[in-house]
Amino acid sequence: MKKFKAFVVEEIQENQFSGTVKEQHLSDLPPGDVLVQVKYSSLNYKDALSASGNRGVSKNYPHTPGIDAAGVVHESSDVRFKTGDEVIVTSYDLGMNTAGGFGQYIRVPANWVVPLPTGMALKESMILGTAGFTAAMAIFEILKEIPPDSGEILVTGASGGVGSMAVAILSKLGYQVVAVSGKESARNFLKTRGASRFLSREEALDKKERPLLKPQWTGVIDTVGGDMLANAIKAAMPGGVVAACGNAASPDLPINVFPFILRGVKLIGIDSQNCRMPHREYIWKKLAKEWKIENPESMSLEIGLSGLQAQIDRILSGKITGRILVKIS
Repeated sequence: MKKFKAFVVEEIQENQFSGTVKEQHLSDLPPGDVLVQVKYSSLNYKDALSASGNRGVSKNYPHTPGIDAAGVVHESSDVRFKTGDEVIVTSYDLGMNTAGGFGQYIRVPANWVVPLPTGMALKESMILGTAGFTAAMAIFEILKEIPPDSGEILVTGASGGVGSMAVAILSKLGYQVVAVSGKESARNFLKTRGASRFLSREEALDKKERPLLKPQWTGVIDTVGGDMLANAIKAAMPGGVVAACGNAASPDLPINVFPFILRGVKLIGIDSQNCRMPHREYIWKKLAKEWKIENPESMSLEIGLSGLQAQIDRILSGKITGRILVKIS
């Protein structure tokens, strides 16, 4: 019975959770069509929630988190995949209630598996991961209606995974990007990724709770939610597009209808978890070609399984800038 290593989170006492690298068996994995030997994963905020016992993310423990995985097909009962194929698996239930990418093997339904697109390496795909994929989905919506020369695009939570990827991709496509972050230390990082301007969190928030603000942004990618998203919508230009993909500050949206009925602002929700497969493959191919960012390694810190717990603690306390790449095998 084949053994492998995985980062396993256990409930050591009631409501107290701890993760350690342990030996697992292939028989511990759930049923599925495709067995993948994982080469790389990445650390996301949702992984940190799963690793800290958040029952809204993962219901049962012991559990192996990791909502991202890239590797090589080891076995497949589905004719679409054969041994040796390089593949990406993200979203759906991976790493939530299905053993995830923080193990050397995963077993998943074939309908979760995306062939690695030409022009992209496995390592590169996981520097992007769910964060890069989510950013790209939001950019797809921006591109539909807003050409690069039409004005400034606001990216909130810009020092995080989704935000930093959005800044880098938008900049590559020729947009003027205004990056908002609560971390002054991230200013230079975001400038090097292509941000034309940097705003502190305080500069981006209007304290007077006005129904509309001076129109500034032709488009917005918001990863924060709450007051930050409300302010961005109020300051969107007529016909502006606002893509919402996070709730780090709050899931609530304290706003009136004026931006929508007086300026025609469009608010679009981004759900990368349930993205349909044809669109999912389209976005990954874009990331491998026209939207391919330069020097992605400069946006990430590479760790192994043994380094996960320390980085989980950092991401939960808001101390991560950019991406955490996890080398598995």
